[in-house]
Amino acid sequence: MLKTIDRYLIRKYTATFFFSLLIFTLISMAIDFSEKVKSFIEKPCTLREILIDYYLGFVFYMGGLLLPLYVLIAVIFFTSRMAFNAEILSLLNAGVSFRRLLRPYLLTAAGIMVLHLALNHFLVPLTSKSRLHFERTYVWTDPKGRNSNVHLLVAPDTRIFVRDYNPNTKSIIGLRVDHFRDNRLISLLDAQHASWVEEKQCWRLSSYTIRTFDGLRETLIDGQALLDTALNLTPQDFVWFHNLNEEMTTPELLAAMERDRSRGLITSRQFEIELHRRTADAFTTLILTLIGVAVAARKVRGGMGLHLAIGIGLGAVYILLSKFAISFAASGSVSAFVGMWIPNFLFCAVAAWLVHKAQK
Repeated sequence: MLKTIDRYLIRKYTATFFFSLLIFTLISMAIDFSEKVKSFIEKPCTLREILIDYYLGFVFYMGGLLLPLYVLIAVIFFTSRMAFNAEILSLLNAGVSFRRLLRPYLLTAAGIMVLHLALNHFLVPLTSKSRLHFERTYVWTDPKGRNSNVHLLVAPDTRIFVRDYNPNTKSIIGLRVDHFRDNRLISLLDAQHASWVEEKQCWRLSSYTIRTFDGLRETLIDGQALLDTALNLTPQDFVWFHNLNEEMTTPELLAAMERDRSRGLITSRQFEIELHRRTADAFTTLILTLIGVAVAARKVRGGMGLHLAIGIGLGAVYILLSKFAISFAASGSVSAFVGMWIPNFLFCAVAAWLVHKAQK
């Protein structure tokens, strides 16, 4: 009997979840289309770019972003109907404990959590590459960049200063490269102009001077001819978008974190926050499933409407806490791990209390 009930609950949970996912995704697409239709009409983008490059990535992005909320609404929706039809009460009166009733819910939630992990760590970033490229090309056409007074640590013993960078010509005005050994300056390169050579993947210097230091001795080279030099620096290092982390898979995030930490850039913290958020959001599926069952399993006079109102309210509180947590983690008040898991810690306590108070 219990296996039949388990299959019934798993089927109801899965069907309602994917139905909620479909409905809310279509609503999100309609709202997004109404906001961007002017750009679609005015910019030279094709129908294929809109449907495949942009909206395919948009569907995955919204799914990964709001999947825990879809889970909460789905659980409350079908569990509330079962409670209204006295199905939950009949199971409890037949001797099925509330904890035993939770088993099929948690099994399904675990499966959705694995799906969410795959979405967050791999599928959403992969599809976001084309989505964000489309937005930057046709919607948001003003890229942000680090174009003046740029300091970078491109190697443990090499520091670079760029006075001005022109993204259109991929050229630098005022380049300085300092080499150190045992915390002592051993050489200094100053170039009035440097341009990026795509074929050789290097910088071509003009009007440069190279000073080398050996104790109190100094050697000066005044170069007027063109000089090609390989630096751990590319034009991409001067381009920065606030949502750059969204298009990186987890291995790419880890590599970017290591690269930026070695260069002394604060963007490594942004990548670390994104890394922990992806796992924390997926784990939320289990917590919100427990909350949804505990809230909706009890038959109340308000019925499904009251249950949905409570569920949506809890979902809104969770999203609000997540935004505050991201702000705390970004400011350095707490570590990235603690900041991203604060909402889950709090909602674990709420879920435990609701399960304890749930109808037995």
